[in-house]
Amino acid sequence: MKHFTLLLVSLSIAIAAEHRVVAPAAGAKPVGPYSPGVVAGGYLYVSGQGARDPNGVMTTGIEAQTRQTLNNVRSIVEAAGLTMEHIVYTQLYLADMSQGDTVEKIWREVFPLNAPARAVLGPRRMPTETPVEISAVAVMDLKNKRRFDGGVATPERLYLDGILAGDTPTAIAKLQKTLMAEGVGLGHLVFTNVYLAPGLTIGKMNEEYAKYFEKGNAPARATIAVHSLPQRAQIEITGVAVRDLATRRVVRPRNMAPSATASPCVWTSDALYCSAKSAFIPGPNSGIYAEDVETQVRQTMRNLLDGLEEAGLNFSHVVATNVYLDQLDEFQRMNAIYAKYFSATPPTRTTVQPVEAVERKRDAEGRAQMAEQISVVAVR
Repeated sequence: MKHFTLLLVSLSIAIAAEHRVVAPAAGAKPVGPYSPGVVAGGYLYVSGQGARDPNGVMTTGIEAQTRQTLNNVRSIVEAAGLTMEHIVYTQLYLADMSQGDTVEKIWREVFPLNAPARAVLGPRRMPTETPVEISAVAVMDLKNKRRFDGGVATPERLYLDGILAGDTPTAIAKLQKTLMAEGVGLGHLVFTNVYLAPGLTIGKMNEEYAKYFEKGNAPARATIAVHSLPQRAQIEITGVAVRDLATRRVVRPRNMAPSATASPCVWTSDALYCSAKSAFIPGPNSGIYAEDVETQVRQTMRNLLDGLEEAGLNFSHVVATNVYLDQLDEFQRMNAIYAKYFSATPPTRTTVQPVEAVERKRDAEGRAQMAEQISVVAVR
């Protein structure tokens, strides 16, 4: 009996170690229901960090703001026992693209060698009105990290730099070239972030994007119209690919039709990547019918749960989320509902308002405009 009890204790410790919250003793405090960092499946996931210091004071000037943001990321990484070199993937959110050269100078100082993969995009607003925000993923074992031309490789995944282009076919051609150089193809993608600048609609992008993927086997995807992109690009594609196709599997709830533009969720080994969901009600008379953000978040979480449950998971397995809110003034209202779906140890999170807020109006059929989207990463 004593040995059995010890075994149970050991198992409990092992399970806890696989999904561990990381919070620095002296770091910027979360402004919502999320964890600063979460360790799971051999990776550390880091919430989007802004330019306020641990006391909540906003630094002045883009150079100091970039350094503070990176220091906030560093505090979480080091609390997990890692270094900045362990970071394999980042998303850099920059309010003013004209400050890109200054940010790049600081970036190269912090990552002089073996830099992480990175996507840069310009949302309209970010929480606490920070002008720069950075989210990150780090690998726990540094010897598993390898930089290649176009991203960073770990034994099981490829994290891709943001690919910028003036049109969708050019972006995908560059994406194919990057993947082929690593011995894989578009079919190895498990998740893509597709960011669109003003002037390129989702409909037009999808017309081209769908030509490159098998219906029912496309990667999961978040498609976000943003305020601006670097180099005046119209489209940016970044994401994650799996090396071994045997570990890749599409998860599709029965109420979702096969698509050539996005699968609901895709497995890679023990990580599940789920497409950004909104309050869209599938099936007959489909559409978004709730106007207020609270009801929309509830429906979005219901839609995400469909994918998680189809994969045999639930919200307790989620380690990272991205929330795209069309009106950041509703940040606390969104938080109040979002928090109900997670325990006392919620996943990491990055929240932005991608474009200028507009007045929400119902169409002739009574359908409401989308107020938010949420994508998730879960670990078994």
